[in-house]
Amino acid sequence: MSRKKSNKSVISTLISLAVIVIVAISYFATSQTPDSTTPAHKADSSDKDGELIVHFFDVGQADSEFIEFPSGECMLIDAGTADSGDDIVDEIKLLGYDSIDYLIATHPHADHIGGMQYVVENLDIKSIYMPRASTNTKTFENLLTSISESGLKINTAKSGKIVIDSDDIQAEFLSPISEDYSDLNNYSCVLKLTYNDSSFLFTGDAEKEVENELLSQSRSKLDCDVLKVGHHGSRYSSTDDFLYVVSPQIAVISCGAGNTYDHPHTQALDRLESAGAEIYRTDRLGEIIITTNGDGYYEVDN
Repeated sequence: MSRKKSNKSVISTLISLAVIVIVAISYFATSQTPDSTTPAHKADSSDKDGELIVHFFDVGQADSEFIEFPSGECMLIDAGTADSGDDIVDEIKLLGYDSIDYLIATHPHADHIGGMQYVVENLDIKSIYMPRASTNTKTFENLLTSISESGLKINTAKSGKIVIDSDDIQAEFLSPISEDYSDLNNYSCVLKLTYNDSSFLFTGDAEKEVENELLSQSRSKLDCDVLKVGHHGSRYSSTDDFLYVVSPQIAVISCGAGNTYDHPHTQALDRLESAGAEIYRTDRLGEIIITTNGDGYYEVDN
């Protein structure tokens, strides 16, 4: 079989790549400051009684977390695959929201951004954060197009970027630190979320390389109570040194039953157990919901 492409195929591929690059550059050229005004549509904060609620959606071999803040604001981190977009939007609406105050795409892999186009097109998005990373997939191109048509500008997610800084809630990106990773997974946004005495660390698909960078540059900020385990429990994430500093009480793994990647890997599970973490898995429990009043105590439901 010939390995040569026809001229038509080559030209088509080059045009597609050019479109993605041009669109991505135009979006990241202008960083938008989130609207500081009160969102037009918020869930009734009186029903939350000071609670912060994190939903780890069951999206199979993918990632999506939805956070309800005591103020009535909300955040969505990733949106699973394309098949999950409508289910995620339906659940968010059932929870009482028709807008997202903070939308975060950790990195441009289809199992994290696949459903995000549907989210952008069917919910009112107040602000969106993405790392300065791109890929030549139709999924990524479609998401950028939807963002543009919605009139949004992308805030660049990078180490030191503050998302929320209020009296009781702080949210800060600890990574990406570099702009030159060889693996898209390592561009993953790592977000530290703190609610008074309670803390969460969301790590996307970050692997050992990023964990080592974080140990070097953000060591004092890594300690947390709840860890969203990196890369679905891959053996290339959740190193002993990283877990020693993070010291999570609870570790949540988002993965699909019987997946072909062998996630979560036994090596990662052993390291998490050795670190003293209580492990929860969406492939066994479905959606996992963690609630805290900010006092360091957590209720876990599924």
